[in-house]
Amino acid sequence: MLAMLVCAPAAGQTSSTHHPKKQTKKKAAPKKKRASSARVQRTVKAFVASLDLKAMATQLLQNRSQAAYDGVEKYAISHPNDAGSLAWFVIGYAHQLDNEYAQSIPALVRAKENADELDDYVTFYLGKAYNSTSDWQNAITTLEGFATKHPDSLYRRDAAVLYGNTLLSAGKNVEAARVLGEQRTPLRSDIELALGRALARGGTPEQGALAFKHVYYGMPLSDEADEAGEELGKLQKQLKLPPATLSERKQRADLLLQGKRYGDAANEYKRLVSDASPAEAPALKLALAGALWRDRRNRDARDLLERLPLTGDYALNNEQKAERLYYLGEITRGDDDKAFATYLTMLRSIEPGEKWLEESLLSTGNSYLLKKDIATAGKFYAELASRVPNGKYGSYAHWKAAWITYRLGNRAEAKRLFEEQIDLYPASAEVSNALYWRARIAEDEHDPAKARAYYQKLSSRFRYYYYGELARDRVAQINFDGPADPDPLLKKIPAPKPPADPKELMPADSLRAQRSRLLQNGGLTDLAVKELQTAAYNDSLGWANREILRLYQADGSYFRALQLAKRSVPGYFAYEIDDMPRPFWESLFPRVYWTDLRKYSDENTLDPFLVASLIRQESEFNPNAISRAKALGLMQLLPSVGKQVAKQVKLGKFDQGLLFVPPVNLRLGTRYFKQMVDQNAGTVEFALAAYNAGQDRVDDWRKDSNFRDVPEFVESIPFTETREYVQAIMRNIGVYRRLYTTP
Repeated sequence: MLAMLVCAPAAGQTSSTHHPKKQTKKKAAPKKKRASSARVQRTVKAFVASLDLKAMATQLLQNRSQAAYDGVEKYAISHPNDAGSLAWFVIGYAHQLDNEYAQSIPALVRAKENADELDDYVTFYLGKAYNSTSDWQNAITTLEGFATKHPDSLYRRDAAVLYGNTLLSAGKNVEAARVLGEQRTPLRSDIELALGRALARGGTPEQGALAFKHVYYGMPLSDEADEAGEELGKLQKQLKLPPATLSERKQRADLLLQGKRYGDAANEYKRLVSDASPAEAPALKLALAGALWRDRRNRDARDLLERLPLTGDYALNNEQKAERLYYLGEITRGDDDKAFATYLTMLRSIEPGEKWLEESLLSTGNSYLLKKDIATAGKFYAELASRVPNGKYGSYAHWKAAWITYRLGNRAEAKRLFEEQIDLYPASAEVSNALYWRARIAEDEHDPAKARAYYQKLSSRFRYYYYGELARDRVAQINFDGPADPDPLLKKIPAPKPPADPKELMPADSLRAQRSRLLQNGGLTDLAVKELQTAAYNDSLGWANREILRLYQADGSYFRALQLAKRSVPGYFAYEIDDMPRPFWESLFPRVYWTDLRKYSDENTLDPFLVASLIRQESEFNPNAISRAKALGLMQLLPSVGKQVAKQVKLGKFDQGLLFVPPVNLRLGTRYFKQMVDQNAGTVEFALAAYNAGQDRVDDWRKDSNFRDVPEFVESIPFTETREYVQAIMRNIGVYRRLYTTP
């Protein structure tokens, strides 16, 4: 992008085929290239000059103490150049972190004196400070012409929006509408709301109403939706504007439903039904019933569904009839099995109704699985796999049917189904499962050559998957020295996509890279990361992402590094350690808070790598993580559990805020997990399942199930989340050991 900006012709410049000699000169581009090079050199110079600022700037941004402010200000005063300008900017930025906008202004004004390559940052935050203190004129003066002065700034759009909002607050409505109107693409709810106000106040209220409609009906999940609705309502009363169309109102209801705001969606559908024509009403009633069912209002939903027209001029079409039967089946299953069976039979006969039959068969199979009626569950999974083999649940349903067949003891049929799983779905998420259990059958059949072939395929193709680790253990136990028996079926499994070449170095002539380095001297990690992301968007293992990972780790934001690494190479579990740079693996599997983690693991006779693996799955090493269930901190402890364990270890006065303190969370979490390990006779997999789903559920799953070994229990866990949780942690342990255990 930078190169494109540098080489573009100046505004109004044209080329002519009538003057070929002039065309060959092309003097403009080299000048701009030299200008770009000069900017890089200035940025590098500022970076070198401000190297000694980094430690004190980082300290200020982390704690914002008066002593830290004084230290950075002293540095700024003693450096009347671009290094000092960076220091003044850090002071202003630190104040704004605490919403102290008035206090940030003097520092930002001083920062502008020598801001040079960071002038866009200083200008934006100064304009923001003036705006936040209602100093409209200074804000306008500061932000005016921002895009012209800083055409490649990351704040170009944000500055324009801020400028537009400032103009609006200052009563310059027409100008505000012009500025905000230029920023409408891509659509953003806050811009549309402000634009609507500017248009309404600037003499074009009808256009303002359209902007409010975009937010209220097109973006109902946004924070601005309610405000837009209020503004729209006022204009409709004042101008007697026509009401929203049925289509617009339905769009709002549908989006609320998609956003899982089921109660709000139901209310919208109710109003739509009351205003709809006889032809439109049935489909809207069906949508209302679906919202009511999802909102757990089964009685109301069933009453409505049973009254929907199935014949006549306004009858539901076949797709809608299938949807109706699906809802009725979900409502009645478990309470009225006879009615459920009738609805499912009817659903099977409707064409087209494949989508709803898929959902019904899957849901029914899952429900029987939870009731431990695995034979009946298997029948529904098998039917789903047979009826819709290429649907979104085809591979999963086939695997569940195959696994239940194995659990019921029909080894011959299970072997056939495992091989069919590999044949039909060689690239599926379930293929590693099928490989492992097919190999186990080969062992039972005293065919070690076949077993070795399947285990070796697992180990090489799914290197650090759960079943890859188990396969290596099994190979070591096979008393067989002969060669593996090659199976043509194994050739169908595609090789993993190789990771990107990580050898690319940071380009020395990248202005964004150098700006990022300069911002790092100010401790401004988030701003530095944005520059790098723009410099090389989505570059996998390229130089920009590697630099971002380094930044996050240096900043102590290990969870951010972990999240970025996961996104960059989602298939990393298929790779060998040597396939990617070690720092990348260390971002994926951080060894942080290690002194306390090891201390409390040892106190509770737990493997520290096990604890690290559990934390990786629970919180990704974010000490401030909060789950949907309000579990807190690294090991995701509920406050009630934390309070209970705190008494056991005599922690003293307990406050749930202590769970955000890593040493405290580790101390309580390891003690709590150790209790689960002991309660499960030392079997880690049982303890992990209990940590995720509760001990009572684990006891129920194990009762009368006669699992041959622990892997059978793990694969049979009926909760997908818990099953994948246990497998992921056991998988993680293997990688941790390979990374951090000295041979």
